[in-house]
Amino acid sequence: MEPPLRWVDNGLELLDQTRLPDGTTWIRCESAEEVAGAIRRLAVRGAPLIGLAAAYGAVLGMRSAGESDDAAARFEEVARVLASSRPTAANLGWALDRAREVVAGRPGATVGEAAPALLELAHRLAEEQRAADTRMAELGAALLEPGDRVLTHCNTGGLATGGIGTAGGVLTTAWKAGRLAQVWVDETRPLLQGSRLTAWELGQAGVPFRLVTDGSAGGLMSRGLVDRVVVGADRIARNGDVANKVGTYGLAVVAARHDLPFYVAAPLSTIDPATPTGDEIEIEERDPEEVTHIGATAVAPDGAPAVNFAFDVTPHELVSAIVTETVVLRPPYEESIASVLES
Repeated sequence: MEPPLRWVDNGLELLDQTRLPDGTTWIRCESAEEVAGAIRRLAVRGAPLIGLAAAYGAVLGMRSAGESDDAAARFEEVARVLASSRPTAANLGWALDRAREVVAGRPGATVGEAAPALLELAHRLAEEQRAADTRMAELGAALLEPGDRVLTHCNTGGLATGGIGTAGGVLTTAWKAGRLAQVWVDETRPLLQGSRLTAWELGQAGVPFRLVTDGSAGGLMSRGLVDRVVVGADRIARNGDVANKVGTYGLAVVAARHDLPFYVAAPLSTIDPATPTGDEIEIEERDPEEVTHIGATAVAPDGAPAVNFAFDVTPHELVSAIVTETVVLRPPYEESIASVLES
């Protein structure tokens, strides 16, 4: 599958994920504002891929200024535009912090002098993410057993990272290694990232799957049809609390009720040491119309009030392990996370 993000002719091209699986449409971005808009409307999504888009967006934002302008001042203007696009995904802020370090390392530089270094950084981050995905997938696949039936939520494959994916990469790698029998795919309301994107990706990879409604998880587990749950993450607090697509917390609770392992796969860049616990994670609230409509079709009475939290937080005590690109973290997470970040 072609990566969902590419740098072409000094511009950023993004695969419009709102159009999948019905068609392949690319969006060309030539400004930081256009990148922020694509992130905001979920044309580009998935915490790692959002981070990469922001890194390239910073390059575009710098290039839209005068070459002799002060690089540090211009970068902060651009960073504010990009950082406002989605508040929960940790990788967005992480990528901007990496870019800020590049600019700070060139005191007094002009925009024209700093922009090439920022582009080099964006390319490097993309390469690092692809490598991290591969290592993470291998570590995660080793946790599965032949014949396992795994339930997953939202979309965590290559569309979310630009590589082979986080939880999605674990599943495809496990399938190739003979350690997976089938994937249960949550549809993932309200925007159906499971049915639109994960089902499409798994089908492309030849991995056996069955699509289910979000409310099916408990029934499947009670009938002994699920062996493990593997999900991704948008932000992980210092104590191991995990913010992920809304509905993840419910899966973790039901998995615990049935004594099933609940694994989270995410790169180290998704861990936010500045966030002590999940209580401090800002949860994005999106347009209620995403709940009352599927696309342009209303599925609720006209004017029905709705609330649309994009994420929820799973307490660390419900997480069996966090799979990163360097190590599988185990409880107590406060200690294991501190140790891996220090090293």
